[in-house]
Amino acid sequence: MAVAIRAVCFDLDNTLWDSGVVISRAEAQLRDWLNRHYPLIPQAYSVSEMRAERLRIIQAEPDGAHDLSHVRHKSLARHAAAVGYGRDVADQALEVFLIARNQLELFADVESALARLGQRYTLASLTNGNADLLRIGIQDRFAVSLTAADVGAAKPHARAFERAVQALRLDAAEVIYVGDDPHLDIAGARAAGLRTAWMNRKDAKWPEELLPADFVVTDCHELARALDVA
Repeated sequence: MAVAIRAVCFDLDNTLWDSGVVISRAEAQLRDWLNRHYPLIPQAYSVSEMRAERLRIIQAEPDGAHDLSHVRHKSLARHAAAVGYGRDVADQALEVFLIARNQLELFADVESALARLGQRYTLASLTNGNADLLRIGIQDRFAVSLTAADVGAAKPHARAFERAVQALRLDAAEVIYVGDDPHLDIAGARAAGLRTAWMNRKDAKWPEELLPADFVVTDCHELARALDVA
């Protein structure tokens, strides 16, 4: 007899909102702020050069690569120091970015579907990003909210999923993980023993090398129907 699902754990970026729109807007707001307050940084470094510096830090410090806020702070501190500003600029700039990063619009289906799902299942989130559900205003929907920085490992590492399951105080088979990335979310969750639902909002093609998810849905209402939530 199949184990009953008792909790639904969500990825966040591109599962509950459009991450590309959110990050692009946050990057633009950060750059505008730097132009107003610390113009030597954007004068010296383009957007692509700043992104390349973050990638260099990730490659040089694989043990800290899961903490995206740390990576961004360190890169900003390097840029500030290189043009003669103090380290406190990085503190201020990171906060500007995080405020903007958490000002976002959920996909239209999310709020009502979370309310429906929450009547039957415990809800959780696990993300590799640095979204803050408290700042976004939906933390009360989730019994557990974890980031890769909290866990000390990023998806698809099994430790990330195991920590979520432990925090829920359930067995892995009692938790279904919902995400948009076939490799990071679905293959990672399956390897850790969780059930899986692929959130395919953009009619993407499933990678042939991967086993299919337990469910394939296009939005959270379809997920609720798949899990028999009236």
